[in-house]
Amino acid sequence: MSGVIRAAMPHLIVAPVLLPMLCAGVMIVLPEHRRPLKLIIGGASTLLGVVMSVALLRWVDAYGPATYLVGNWPVPFGIALAVDRLAATMLLLTWTLGGAALLFGSSRWHRAGVHFPALFQLQLMGLSGAFLTADIFNLFVFFEILLAASYGLLLHGSGESRVRASVRYVAVNILASSIFLIGVSTIYGVTGTLNMAELAARLAGPGVANRHLVDAGAALLAVAFLIKAAAWPLNFWLAPAYRAATPPAAAIFAVLTKVGVYALVRLWNLMFAGQPLAGFGGSGLFVFGLATALLAAFGMLASHRFAAQVAWGVVVSAGTLVAALGTREELALGGALFYLVPSAVASCAAFLLADLVDRWETGATAVEEAPFLNARLEEASDVNLDEEEAPLVGRPIPASTALLGFAYLACALLIAGFPPLPTFLGKAAMIAAAVRPAAAGRGGGTRAAIFAAVILACGLIALIALTRTGIRTFWSGGRRQPPTVRVAEAVPILALLGLCGLLTIAAGPTMGLAQTAARSLRGRRDYVEAVLRSNVTAAPAPTQRLREAPR
Repeated sequence: MSGVIRAAMPHLIVAPVLLPMLCAGVMIVLPEHRRPLKLIIGGASTLLGVVMSVALLRWVDAYGPATYLVGNWPVPFGIALAVDRLAATMLLLTWTLGGAALLFGSSRWHRAGVHFPALFQLQLMGLSGAFLTADIFNLFVFFEILLAASYGLLLHGSGESRVRASVRYVAVNILASSIFLIGVSTIYGVTGTLNMAELAARLAGPGVANRHLVDAGAALLAVAFLIKAAAWPLNFWLAPAYRAATPPAAAIFAVLTKVGVYALVRLWNLMFAGQPLAGFGGSGLFVFGLATALLAAFGMLASHRFAAQVAWGVVVSAGTLVAALGTREELALGGALFYLVPSAVASCAAFLLADLVDRWETGATAVEEAPFLNARLEEASDVNLDEEEAPLVGRPIPASTALLGFAYLACALLIAGFPPLPTFLGKAAMIAAAVRPAAAGRGGGTRAAIFAAVILACGLIALIALTRTGIRTFWSGGRRQPPTVRVAEAVPILALLGLCGLLTIAAGPTMGLAQTAARSLRGRRDYVEAVLRSNVTAAPAPTQRLREAPR
């Protein structure tokens, strides 16, 4: 039985891509009045996605990286999907946040426009494919899928602010995609392949012709990934777009900036480790990352609404990760991988919470007063109202004010990186790794001091900004009615915050897994061998031969 399971497990690699694609196709065919059925399908899909991600993570932890050849074509002629610890972790993060955002959206946001569940599934499909692909061109393809879905999710709803933010969002991402495609074309023109493992093998050999063109192509890829990771100075588009998006869309968008960071981590450590390109852009990543984090922290300080501060907090976390990559330390990479998970979880929970806080501040208690649609809902529409024509917001629940206060405090401390929460532990690991060369007498003391000072200053500025907003919201708001919260809105927020609590308790083992993943990335041999040595499955022997037809 174990042999059968082991033989079948590699086929599970393609499931996180196929499952949301098939679900999205079914949802598009279903009419709009079948929205409850669409939500059931979407919920079942996200639950299966979490289960599959856990199974893949346990698989690679026991047996190492695995590969799936789409269409049974050998590398590098066919499409190869590969999973290792980092890819499986990102899959689990994506599907977990997707399930929380979809559950929150099922309370009312799925009625704000058409095709919300289908677009959500396509977003999960693009994210899963980006983390699983072993080919740079297919990485571009999955980037476009997730971006196309994000365009629709960003416009979900109505309002001039969403349209304006969408225009900037689309324009910048099309620019980044164009730069990405030029870089891919340049690398392919020199090396003749875009498979990451084969590129790693070819670039490791001596005498690569036109190596300067490979450097140029890599630089273009870095620019595209940094734009998608919202690195300074091309990050003006992110905060307004995330602030204007509906809460469930913004919650899943918390993973989008991490895709750019993931691509940087994957390509620079897989393709160029141990080669002249190993330090390519290292100082640039360090400077751009610190500038991104510091300026985004001041953006939080300049903002007066919680949703805007959370959007800038996403940029702060992205800049922190990019700066950690620029230190070129393996331990810093492990700390960055650990920090990535709770920072994304906290941002997702904060985006969902921001909707409840905003609704409470505006005093909206009915659907006509709720700020999620600028246009008034038609009373006769059976699409935008449920069967009982009940308010989409819900009724007050006991201790709802205390629930919002507790959730706000937890999100603020997580975003700021307050000890002993996991975001602080990730920052501490990155700072310790940056200081280590100076402590060992290898220099870099000034660099380490700047890194530590900026990261800690960003956390302090974020804490000041969020504390000011919390005082205004919970202590200086005057007499207000208790906030109205549905169970479908409270459960995902509390579940995400509980997950951060588990990461705090299990910080030691989780940090060990992150450091193991970092060593695997820097070593890269297991991943390369898993892809290059993947065998084409032999066709089954026919039961009988075809007889020649009589003349």
